[in-house]
Amino acid sequence: MNNYFRKVLIGALGLTVVLSFPSSSFSNNSTLNFVTPPPAETTAERDQRMKWWREARFGMFIHWGLYAVPAGEYNGQRSTRIGEWIMEWANIPRTEYEKFAPKFNPVKFNARDWVSIAKNAGMKYIVITSKHHDGFALYNSKVSSYDITDFTPYKKDPIKELAAEAKRQGLVFCFYYSIVDWHHPSQYVDAPGKDPTAGNRTTKMRAGGKEEYVKYMKAQLRELITTYDPAVLWFDGEWQDWWTEEDGQDLYRFVRDLKPNIIINNRVGKGRQGMQGMNKTDRQYSGDFGTPEQRIPPSGLPGVDWESCMTMNTTWGYKFYDDQWKTTETLVRNLIDVASKGGNYLLNVGPMADGLIPQPSVERLAGVGKWMSVNGEAIYATTASPFQAELTFGRATSKHDRVYLHVFEWPADGKLKVPVLSKSVTKAYLLANPKNKLEVTQGSEGITVAVPATASDPIASVIVLEQGK
Repeated sequence: MNNYFRKVLIGALGLTVVLSFPSSSFSNNSTLNFVTPPPAETTAERDQRMKWWREARFGMFIHWGLYAVPAGEYNGQRSTRIGEWIMEWANIPRTEYEKFAPKFNPVKFNARDWVSIAKNAGMKYIVITSKHHDGFALYNSKVSSYDITDFTPYKKDPIKELAAEAKRQGLVFCFYYSIVDWHHPSQYVDAPGKDPTAGNRTTKMRAGGKEEYVKYMKAQLRELITTYDPAVLWFDGEWQDWWTEEDGQDLYRFVRDLKPNIIINNRVGKGRQGMQGMNKTDRQYSGDFGTPEQRIPPSGLPGVDWESCMTMNTTWGYKFYDDQWKTTETLVRNLIDVASKGGNYLLNVGPMADGLIPQPSVERLAGVGKWMSVNGEAIYATTASPFQAELTFGRATSKHDRVYLHVFEWPADGKLKVPVLSKSVTKAYLLANPKNKLEVTQGSEGITVAVPATASDPIASVIVLEQGK
C-alpha cells in the first residue's frame, strides 16, 4: 500500500473503510492506531459478565518477583515500607537490581500447594503479579527477555503451572499488571538524590518513549491473554503523569477486544481516588470495579462493583522481618465486613524467593478456611446488609429470602435484637446447626431471636433468618 492510503478494519461493524490522505499528513514513522471499541453492553450483558466475580466474594492476591530475594533489606538497610518497592526506597539502579535475578530460583514452588492453600481457605479466584513496577515478568514473555525463564536459573514458567492448576482445582485465574515499568528504557527518574534508572513513584517518559512503551505493554498483554486466558486484568501504576484517562480507555478497549468477557479494574485509567479506590463521578472513567486498598469503605460503594485488597502483615512483597500479622479473627471479620457492604475481599500472600508461601500466611488462611467451611453460604453470592445502620453486634449479608446475621458479640442475656425487616421471618437457626430452630419474636420495634447460652464460633456465629416469599 502506498503513502496515499491507509486501510482500517472496523471489526465490530464488519466493514472495511478505506481512508485517503495526502502523504504529507504522515511522518515516516506515523501510523493510524485505531482500536475497535467493544460492543456496547446492556445491563443484562454486564451482569452476566460480572456474575462469577460478584458471587466469588473472596480471592487471593499474590505479589511475587525479584524483590523476594532481598526480602526487604539492601546493603544492611531496612525499611518499614513495602517490600516490592525496594528498588525505589533503596535507590537501586537497574543494573544492580538485575543482580537479584541469578538468586531467584524458586525450586520449592508447587502450583498444587499454592492453589490448595487458596481453595482450602475458601477463596474462589487468584490474582498474581505477571509484572510489577520493577518490570520483571514472572512468566515466559516472548516480548522481553527480562523474565523468569530467560533471566533466572529457574528457567521454568510458574505462571503456566499455576494457571493449569487453578483450572484443575476449580479456581478462577487472573493477572495483575503494572502500567509503570522501572526497568523499561522509555522511563527514567528525575528527582533529587535519585539514580535515574532506579524506581520512583513518579517517573518521566523520554521523548518518543511513550509510543514505544505502549506498544511493548500491549504486546505483553496480548501474550498474557492469548497464552494464559486470565478472567481478570488487575492494573496498577496508573498514577503517572504521562498516563492519561484517554490512554486508559484505549487500553481498556484493547483488552476487551482481545477477550470481550474479561473483567478489568478501574486502575486501567485515572478513575480511583487514592487508596479509597473509588470510581470518580465527575466524568465517565474506565474499568469495571473500584479498588480500595488496605481499607474497607465505611458504607461500601453503593451502586459500584468494588474489591478491597489487603495484606496479612504490612507488606505485599515478602519481607523477612515483617511479623506484624493480622489475626485469623481479624481476617475473617474483614471478609464478613466487606461482604456485608457488597464488596469482594482480595487477601494477599507474598511468597519467598524459594517458592514457599510464608508459614504465618498458611496458618491464617487455614483458620479462615475452617470458618468458611461452615459459614461460606453466608458469604458467597450474597448481597449487602438489608439494614440501613450497621448492627451493633456484628454484620449482616443477604441472599434471596435469607438474611445472615454474623454475630461478633454474643448476647449475654440470650436475646439477639435485630431491626425490622421488610418481610416476616418464618424460621431462624444457626448455620452451624440448621436442624435446631431458634425461637423468634417479631413486632413493630424489631425482631428478637432467642439464642443458646454460648456462641457456636468465637470469631463469628452465623444465624440464618428465613423470610416469607
